[in-house]
Amino acid sequence: MKKVTCIFFAATFALVFATAALADHHAVKIVKKEGIGNYLTDAGGMTLYWFVKDSSGQSACVNGCLEKWPAYYRAEVAPQAGISAEDFATISRSDGQKQTTFRGYPLYYFFKDQMAGDTKGQGVKNVWYVIDPADFPK
Repeated sequence: MKKVTCIFFAATFALVFATAALADHHAVKIVKKEGIGNYLTDAGGMTLYWFVKDSSGQSACVNGCLEKWPAYYRAEVAPQAGISAEDFATISRSDGQKQTTFRGYPLYYFFKDQMAGDTKGQGVKNVWYVIDPADFPK
């Protein structure tokens, strides 16, 4: 009986840990940085951006643009405090790929952001910006 109980508790612990890890993998968070303010990141702290030329539900970043601004996609998003799950959705891009949106606008990474907290894409060509959920869409 002891062995069965130990196996049960070990399996339960593994399931809880795996569920928590999965939820964190899909997390979108709000972080704050001096000079930038509040902005969205993925679970690993990588900055998420929006493109001024996009329209709600449609990406204008195609072809070579995606090499510098890879699309962000998660089948499910687990928003953290201060963000509503209803703000996130998925679109199908013109190239057939899926992309996650925030309040209808597609989300992107920037290829020069190498580590959590990098915001090198902020203001690039006056069309790429971080997303402050309290002030979006602009």
